Amino acid sequence: MLPSDPIMLLSVVNMKLRDSYASLAALCDDLDVSEEEIVSRLSEVGYAYSKERNQFV
Repeated sequence: MLPSDPIMLLSVVNMKLRDSYASLAALCDDLDVSEEEIVSRLSEVGYAYSKERNQFV
């Protein structure tokens, strides 16, 4: 389960992307969560996914 707080979500997702997953799609598939939901929730606090960096910036 991912945190509901967007800043905590950012921290957890970026850590998982850095340590365990080659892409956001792989993370979402493995955790059975919606990629669109994560992107939307993090965009509300000013972050966007960078494929090149494999993190939200």
